[in-house]
Amino acid sequence: MKLEILYEDAYLLACVKPYGVLSQGDKGNDEDMITKIKHYLYDKAESEQAEEPYVAAIHRLDRPVGGVMVFAKTPEVAAKLSDMQQDGEIAKYYQAVITGELPDFEGEMVDYLLRDGKTNTTKVVKKGEKGAKRAELYYEVLDVMDTDDGTLSYVLIELVTGRHHQIRAQFASRGCGIWGDTKYNPKFAKTKRKYKQIGLFSSRMEFTHPITGEEIVIKKEPEGEAFEVLDLDEFE
Repeated sequence: MKLEILYEDAYLLACVKPYGVLSQGDKGNDEDMITKIKHYLYDKAESEQAEEPYVAAIHRLDRPVGGVMVFAKTPEVAAKLSDMQQDGEIAKYYQAVITGELPDFEGEMVDYLLRDGKTNTTKVVKKGEKGAKRAELYYEVLDVMDTDDGTLSYVLIELVTGRHHQIRAQFASRGCGIWGDTKYNPKFAKTKRKYKQIGLFSSRMEFTHPITGEEIVIKKEPEGEAFEVLDLDEFE
């Protein structure tokens, strides 16, 4: 896997996480973004005496999701970006292909989500249920298409909160699951095919640089199997 670097300076790095790759390592030995970036920075240093580079993920993308990710190169920057994220000062936009059609072409989704650690899934529950966390996002439907596989909708999403599997769970709860999502979309749940990518892509992030004060905008047009049915040129 070759890194696609979108932005880099002495303090942080932004790149594209490919579909199917872990945001950071787990108990297995599968490839992950943290390790890949450390190798990249170590090789870039061109010194056998170089210490192991510091790399911290500011946010995570689910394994079958692709797109823009931001990483801090120092503990100070990691702490500042983490605080900014907690305070809602980092804008995150996603593009998605969903099955079905939403009742409104734009709107807000506010739900309470409960994570099940045993199954690694999240479900929408009633407000006040123990352990439930408030989840919020805004969406705009950019196009609706009739295809051989049924109706698909192309959606722009602004993620306000960052809960576990939030976008996937919220859209699925409204009968419009993400394309290819075998975990939440009933239309794909029983398929024998293993989808390593789903129709969800982190396409844009905006924030104020925590050190320089520069306004940073990082973007990448979506790619992948789900987006191949779309003529994305008309949306640029």
